[in-house]
Amino acid sequence: MKRVPLAIAAALAAAFALTSCSGGGTPQASDAAAASAPDDLNIGNFLDVTSWDPSLADIGFDGPYLSAVYDALIALDKDGKPIPALAEKWQVASDDLSITLTLHKGGTFSDGTPVDADAVVKSLDYLKAGARSGEAYTNVSSFEKVDDRTVRINLTQRDDTILYFMGLGRSYVMSPKAIAAGTLGKAPVGSGPYTLDAAKSVAGSEYHFTKVANYWDAKTYAFKNVAIFPILDATARQNAMQSGQINVQYGDVANKAQAQQQGWNTASRVSGWAGLVITDHTGAKNKALGELKVRQALNYAFDGAAILKAVGNGAGVATTQVFPDGGPVNDTALNKNYAYSVDKAKKLLADAGYGSGFAISMPMSPIFEQWKPAAEQALTAIGVKVTWDNMQMPDYQLNAPNYPMFISFLAMDGNDVATVARQVTSKQWFDPAPDYASNSVLKPLVDKVHTAKGAEQTAAVKELNKALVDQAWWSVWYQADNTYYSVPGIKVQPVIGMMFPTLRYFTKG
Repeated sequence: MKRVPLAIAAALAAAFALTSCSGGGTPQASDAAAASAPDDLNIGNFLDVTSWDPSLADIGFDGPYLSAVYDALIALDKDGKPIPALAEKWQVASDDLSITLTLHKGGTFSDGTPVDADAVVKSLDYLKAGARSGEAYTNVSSFEKVDDRTVRINLTQRDDTILYFMGLGRSYVMSPKAIAAGTLGKAPVGSGPYTLDAAKSVAGSEYHFTKVANYWDAKTYAFKNVAIFPILDATARQNAMQSGQINVQYGDVANKAQAQQQGWNTASRVSGWAGLVITDHTGAKNKALGELKVRQALNYAFDGAAILKAVGNGAGVATTQVFPDGGPVNDTALNKNYAYSVDKAKKLLADAGYGSGFAISMPMSPIFEQWKPAAEQALTAIGVKVTWDNMQMPDYQLNAPNYPMFISFLAMDGNDVATVARQVTSKQWFDPAPDYASNSVLKPLVDKVHTAKGAEQTAAVKELNKALVDQAWWSVWYQADNTYYSVPGIKVQPVIGMMFPTLRYFTKG
């Protein structure tokens, strides 16, 4: 099978985190390596910028663009933990119902407006109302100015994900004038480390950025100039890097050997999971899926390692879990559950009263055709008769959640409580009516996650993870890697939750 471009699959699928904190977390380079590194950073991205308006941007893909021109209040370290950015520090109230941010002093937007508490409150109000950015602020009742350098976030209830989502890309601060004018979508006005050079930039083709003189966090952004070239085709990106047009790219794993021959650096990390999303755990749409043994049979029916090799060139890990491989919650022992066995799958179906299999309708679009042969073979082998309803991707995104199950690739998060929210409990494009509360095993474990703190919360999430696997909540085939190539002297730190990392993760070294 031809390998589907992971970026495109994830992009289409995605179109649709509280404690006191201090300290940093940005990768640092050695002096010798930094001295020999290129002065300019030229990035080969796989997508054009979605929007220069942070309330509408796709944080998984627009990170390099937005982080060039905007300051974020909060950032993330490489492991997804919130770290200071424009907010020098923060304090969560003892009742968990407010967070007080202390702002860096002296920032200025590119239009000359000061970055102060008034501007931050204006930005946060705007982000809360945003079609995409509002996800971070669902439990916020208000933002208030305490003084010129202090802003308080008031919550309706404890929220263990807000700081994570803010750090992921939902806390960019914008000029109040630009917000009022409604022009951010076309012309960004921020206080970030660079400004967009409109004269050199060509929309859809190349974007050039000039470093801001005396920027307050210049040490984090070591490159003199930045350029981003949206190049959708992987071969074209490879050629652009070989010719010297770019010095960093989102890499096709099929080019890994060639990248090594070129002496380029390679950085990889898991980014999302591929498999069957099951939306009907109660059997309301398809009676069979309401049976645990049927869902477990679906898990035994798929050879995740073989699918990973065929579709993903082996770049990732076969797994049964949606919590990122290598993270604190992921348990490698659980990957042995549902070892591929058609015989076990058939026996479970028979035990559930479906010895002759069952019929089901599933959606299909061109982007998921790469997985269709494996899915069809596995399901047919255990007697599941599939009727495929063909549609284009926009219709797939709209209609797939109406089906009892469907093939998808879903981005993962570096924060375990955010994973619980996005994958299990909250409404998402792929699961508009979460039904976990109807499951007597999962509901108390989710409640435990939401009431525990610290190490106890991590233990509760681990317990929930095991239960999700035991309950066959999905049929997870594998977690796929994001891969990046860079020339000697430039390092890339992949971050789970970001298909393309923000600029703080590109360093000299």
